[in-house]
Amino acid sequence: MLSNVRAIAFDLDNTLWDVEPVLARAEARLLDWLRTRCPRITERVSAEDMRRARQQLARSEPHNAHDFTYLRTAALAGHARQHGYQEDIAERAFEVFIAARCEVDVLPDVVPALERLRRRFPLASLSNGNAELARIGLDHLFALSLNARQVGAAKPDRRCFERLARELALEPAQVVYVGDDPALDVEAARAAGLLTVWMNRRAHPWPPRFAPADLTVTNCSELADALGT
Repeated sequence: MLSNVRAIAFDLDNTLWDVEPVLARAEARLLDWLRTRCPRITERVSAEDMRRARQQLARSEPHNAHDFTYLRTAALAGHARQHGYQEDIAERAFEVFIAARCEVDVLPDVVPALERLRRRFPLASLSNGNAELARIGLDHLFALSLNARQVGAAKPDRRCFERLARELALEPAQVVYVGDDPALDVEAARAAGLLTVWMNRRAHPWPPRFAPADLTVTNCSELADALGT
């Protein structure tokens, strides 16, 4: 089946880098910034309170639930308003967060393998998150980069994968999607007609409720080898 591949699209978080330490660092840097410039917020609102506020906002505005940037800035604006600060601090605070969010440690196999793959295939990314490839320094490797905010929906919504194929000017069955999440990446992409690769960096067992991916790899070098680049 992979002989039909005309383009390769990647998830980002936990596919090309480990995201948990990145998010922890970004949250810490945001709180430090707020503590210095808006101390009344951090005196009265914990990081967990902020997370719950974003979740509540997503529930109350389901049409915006896919947009992590909106949820964070709108929630921060609400905290500012409630504690006597101008709402425009939300944009400044978000810039602190997103700068740290894009300070990722790209895994060592990624760039060499992407360099190999892009000699033969256009590369794309499709992520629910708000990491920015230009800030990270990987944008030159990708012909297309999409996220949930641009699409107006988040994986597993099939519109994400349909938009991906449409912007690549390919049929879904000509695109292979590579991701770490069996449900959001593999099962969702397959349901939209794409070929699938499970990036299983952590040697997890495949969940039996899903049909296996077309290919399973543990790193990007294995993917490049499998696709003959």
